[in-house]
Amino acid sequence: MNASTPNADPVELARFSSLAHGWWDPQGELAALHAINPLRLDWIDRQRPLAGCRVLDVGCGGGILAEAMARKGAQVLGIDLADKSLKIAQLHALESGTSSVTYLNADAETLAHERAGQFDLVTCMEMLEHVPDPASVVAACARLLKPGGTVCFSTLDRNPKSFLFAIVGAEYLLGLGPRGTHQYARMLRPSELARFGRDAGLALTASSGLAYNPLTRRYRLTDHTSVNYMLAMKRS
Repeated sequence: MNASTPNADPVELARFSSLAHGWWDPQGELAALHAINPLRLDWIDRQRPLAGCRVLDVGCGGGILAEAMARKGAQVLGIDLADKSLKIAQLHALESGTSSVTYLNADAETLAHERAGQFDLVTCMEMLEHVPDPASVVAACARLLKPGGTVCFSTLDRNPKSFLFAIVGAEYLLGLGPRGTHQYARMLRPSELARFGRDAGLALTASSGLAYNPLTRRYRLTDHTSVNYMLAMKRS
């Protein structure tokens, strides 16, 4: 599918395509993704051990998480609608010799019709806040799972604290990401995301927040989900 897909925002696709050259620069505009990747990877591995797992990474971007999961022993398919990002992901996989990850220009809804029930684990990280209909993506992720499979989401809570920390602080004061990356109205409360999951036949199994200390310049996992957070859900 392409940028005219109903559940894709052409402006958002263009924004991430423009950042494609910097996906694998750990000191560049996307440095925060590199910093949080080990934390996300370990948390996902605890929800569903990655070794020998068949994984779909929805909204994979340049492949930072997808490639890391492959190095943990998973067979990974990464999908995205941003061509430039996918080309960067494919090139880096070749350069790093990561043969157990492949990439495809596709959206979750279409793939759910073609490969329903084929994946042990689906990950959808930092993507739901960038699509017009996040509930549709959640439902597609549920259909892509095998019975008993797990899906892990990450996104941003929608509240004044999150606006202050994730937009004003992270993007405009600390420069932890490109300005304009997040739109407050598109952020999702954990209760909303959990409801999307229940409507799709998923049961919430775990949650975690992600916090940044500007003094130490380090991220850590936390029990508080009021800014960045992750939810794990299982298909019954």
